[in-house]
Amino acid sequence: MRILHTMLRVGDLDRSLAFYVGVLGMKLLRKKDYPDGRFTLAFVGYGPESEQTAIELTHNWDTPKYELGTGYGHIALEVRDAYAACTDIKQRGGIVTREAGPMKHGTTVIAFVQDPDGYKIELIQK
Repeated sequence: MRILHTMLRVGDLDRSLAFYVGVLGMKLLRKKDYPDGRFTLAFVGYGPESEQTAIELTHNWDTPKYELGTGYGHIALEVRDAYAACTDIKQRGGIVTREAGPMKHGTTVIAFVQDPDGYKIELIQK
C-alpha cells in the first residue's frame, strides 16, 4: 500500500493552481470537469502519480469558500534550503506565515506558508 493523494477543497481553482504550480513549483498532473456533479478535480505534484503522492484540489463550482475547521494541520514539503525557499515563495507572491528557523524545542529548520484558501504548508529543510 502507499498514499496516493491528499484532497483539499478550494474556492477558486485558478487561484489555487497559480499557487501550487506558480509559487510552489508543482506540476498540474491532471484535471477533469464533472459537469453533472458541478465540480472539477485537479491533481498537482512534483512527479508522476505512479511514483509520488499528489494533492487533489477539489473545486465545487457553487462553493466559493470553505471554513478550514480545527482538525486540519498542514501538508509538509521537504526543501533543500528553507531560508531560500521562503525568499523564492515571497518573490512569487506567496505568503510566508512563519519564517525559516529552528523549530521550538529542536534543531530542525522549518517554515510555514499559506495557500490562497488558508491551508498551511510546512517547509522542512533536508
